[in-house]
Amino acid sequence: MNIDSLIQIRRALHQIPETGFNEVKTQNLLIKTIKTFSAASLVIEQWRTGLLVKVRGLNPKRTIGFRCDIDGLPIKEETSLPYQSLHDGYMHACGHDFHMTIALGVLANLAENPINDDVVFIFQPAEEGPGGALPLLNSPTFKSFRPDLIFALHIAPELPVGTISSKAGMLFANTSELFLDFKGKGGHAAYPHLTNDMVVAASSYVSQLQQVVSRKIDPIESAVITIGKITAGTVQNVIAEHARIEGTIRTGNADVIDKIKQTIEAFAQGFEQSHHCQISIDYGSNYYQVFNTAKYVEDFKQIIESKTKFDWVEASEAMTGEDFGYFLKDIPGFMFWLGVNSAYGLHHSMLSPDERALAVGVEVVEKTIRHI
Repeated sequence: MNIDSLIQIRRALHQIPETGFNEVKTQNLLIKTIKTFSAASLVIEQWRTGLLVKVRGLNPKRTIGFRCDIDGLPIKEETSLPYQSLHDGYMHACGHDFHMTIALGVLANLAENPINDDVVFIFQPAEEGPGGALPLLNSPTFKSFRPDLIFALHIAPELPVGTISSKAGMLFANTSELFLDFKGKGGHAAYPHLTNDMVVAASSYVSQLQQVVSRKIDPIESAVITIGKITAGTVQNVIAEHARIEGTIRTGNADVIDKIKQTIEAFAQGFEQSHHCQISIDYGSNYYQVFNTAKYVEDFKQIIESKTKFDWVEASEAMTGEDFGYFLKDIPGFMFWLGVNSAYGLHHSMLSPDERALAVGVEVVEKTIRHI
């Protein structure tokens, strides 16, 4: 598939971002595109709003898997591009349109010229939430397509086009969403003694959370708690009966995230007594760390250095989250960064990856499949 075709597909996908398990238009476009490929070697199965496609090998002894995510984000696009999102308030701000396009490009090439082994392309919904990897892994559909090794990519806005980056071991962190709802007693601002103010309770609780990492977690361990949103109250002269805190927990060790949750719950019990309120906690989506298999990272590095003209850069660990970690917990493999040279980062309303990286991604993924 040439670069013009890749760009055309990417822009079509970019215009229809959909959130997790709502990727109906996206799935339809994927199916429509795949049906234009050579069909003799393809097996196609739908799973919810996702898709699994097997390219039957000539003499298969194993199955190689490549996973791409397909959902968008609830972010209003501000790029002003002629092909910007047609879904107001939603955007492919994490590069999943790139991931899908690269997968389609490789799939088209392998359909025309298959390898000896079977290759499975996994178009996974709901990576951004509520989490599609775990239910997909547990599904009968996936078990019938299950690969022996698996890999995936993620665009890296900060890296130049033509740069490939990965590392053995942990690449992305363990993550958990965090939602706390505070319920007290509202009332008139002139009579605070007759109320239980949830603005005060929630604000104090956020301050208390800053001690969890600094005083409850071994400083050798990496951990982050970020509160990104607080909502409370209705008007300026009414004491708030309800407050909501929304945030995220990220750790380098799966055991540490459990300890943090235990501490958060202990703090909540104390606050219920001291602030005369009820606190409910929801951890939302939880993602397991992306932990790359050392052997396959080394094999991948050798392929990049010997089979391509692209630059290899050793990656650093990041506290980002990716539910591809669940695949790697169960199946050996790896994830890598693909440089796309954007002035704006992931999840930014003005993210604009360089489309020349599409051809780089197709070449890297196809050569990996053919040589790993």
